[in-house]
Amino acid sequence: MNLRDYLNSKGRGSLANMANAINAHAPDVSRWAKGTRMCPPWRCLSIEKYTDGIVSRKDLRPSDYGKFWPELRELKDGYDDN
Repeated sequence: MNLRDYLNSKGRGSLANMANAINAHAPDVSRWAKGTRMCPPWRCLSIEKYTDGIVSRKDLRPSDYGKFWPELRELKDGYDDN
């Protein structure tokens, strides 16, 4: 699930609650949710933990998650696809 959909599903105040829980600025979380800024890799695990895996590191950085978390790369014919 993407971050915007997750926050929308949790209702009013969810963005501020997440920002406080992961020690981030609410405007930054808003930018990540809107897609105007990519979530920094060092924040992705905190978000994944906060959402109990509903929003994953793959969801937050779909184009380059394998660069930061090679263990998440999907195997193709027994080999990494990257």
